[in-house]
Amino acid sequence: MEATLDRDHGPPASDGSRGLIAVLLAGAFVMVLAETVMGVALPPIMDEFGITAARGQWLTTAYMLVMAILIPMTGFILQRFSARRVFIAALALFSVGTAAAALAPWFSLLLVARVVQAAGTAVIMPLLTTTILTAVAPQRRGRMMSLVAIVTAVAPALGPTFSGALIAASGWRAVFWAVLPVAVVVLLVGAWFVKPRTPSAAARFDPMSAVLAVFAFGGIVYGLGSMGEAASGAQAISPVITLVVGIAAMAAFIGRQLTLRRQERAFLDLHAFTFRPFWVGASLLTVAMCAMFGAFILLPLYMQNVMHHSALTTGLLMLPGGLLMGLGAPVIGMMFDRLGVRPLAIPGVLLLTGGLTLFAFMHPSSSVNYLLIASITLDVGVALVMTPVMSSALGSLPSALYPHGSAIIGTLQQLAGAAGTAVFVTIMSFVSGQARAQGIYEVEAQAQGLHAAFITATVVSLLAVALAFLMPRKRA
Repeated sequence: MEATLDRDHGPPASDGSRGLIAVLLAGAFVMVLAETVMGVALPPIMDEFGITAARGQWLTTAYMLVMAILIPMTGFILQRFSARRVFIAALALFSVGTAAAALAPWFSLLLVARVVQAAGTAVIMPLLTTTILTAVAPQRRGRMMSLVAIVTAVAPALGPTFSGALIAASGWRAVFWAVLPVAVVVLLVGAWFVKPRTPSAAARFDPMSAVLAVFAFGGIVYGLGSMGEAASGAQAISPVITLVVGIAAMAAFIGRQLTLRRQERAFLDLHAFTFRPFWVGASLLTVAMCAMFGAFILLPLYMQNVMHHSALTTGLLMLPGGLLMGLGAPVIGMMFDRLGVRPLAIPGVLLLTGGLTLFAFMHPSSSVNYLLIASITLDVGVALVMTPVMSSALGSLPSALYPHGSAIIGTLQQLAGAAGTAVFVTIMSFVSGQARAQGIYEVEAQAQGLHAAFITATVVSLLAVALAFLMPRKRA
């Protein structure tokens, strides 16, 4: 990447590196924003194309499916190709996908467009985090990684507000038309600003690892994504089959990487898991992302389909929490630099669980203020977890493992997001279907299904609470 830095001592980021980080942040923000707008946009898309929620959630799950397949390859990509080539390819793919989504006349084409968007998004976050880790001194990483938190936490929170306002004014296609010019501008600025550089290593491509990654991560995410349709009886192939294939391929992939590491040419170096702060932090982020993504897709469905709020109201309700995360991220980054991870992660996961608990006890007549408090509680908890835990986990690795550590965490987050989306939608669909079979009318049946899904998300978050107490007491 741009600079090589001793992991314990080193200069702050240079002006060139700061500029590169700023461009990468802009690209990553618009991409993650596009990843998360589907929650509010899903109901009108379902109405226009006449599809079920189980099928519509593939607009989110397919996005994460592609990212889950490609992100494990970014460890190799970031070592083999220059930052400029990776950046231009990523933004070009994303822009093409965004234009196709805005014009899509059929649901199938919209789904393909989301896949193209995801192909561009997959490498941006690993590129961003690796650049920060290699160019910024450890004692300042918390503040710089807080900017990553603005992307990973604030963009998903602002996505519903952004899409809700546009949908209310001009329909769901306006979301993509609004994102497209921003993506093109970032592409043009980045193409001029990010200078050609020699990649850090002449990494060798391993075709077998790539094939296994496709079947492993693709099979698992596809299997999880199929569960929603299977619960409603609309899935031709049992998700159990794809999950078994994915798990078997995953075992083969892991074995392949361990073999290649002995030859010092691992496609995805799993040696990162031998560092305790890394595996604990990666596990905590995985569990937190699973619960968070589940909440982000369930809440808009509850507010619009059960409580009959508009898309704009749904988006506006999520805005204050997003703004708090944005304003608080630099402060949290400085607190991490001084205090370390545990004093922030523990209260963070407790707030995350508290917010999900409040959602689990809401009902169709709950006030907007109740939902606002629940949303803010969840968002503040996410903010306290994301920056400190990610900084601690990646900062505990030697510099040679930075690209691989970033790729591992990114992959696990996508798997967690797919699991959270698919599993919770499946629970919602199953419980709602059972209620309808008992003669309960539609809205009440949906409410029961969504309550069951939120309760499950709350239980999952308790694992994050346990993992937070295993985080290091001192700053890595």
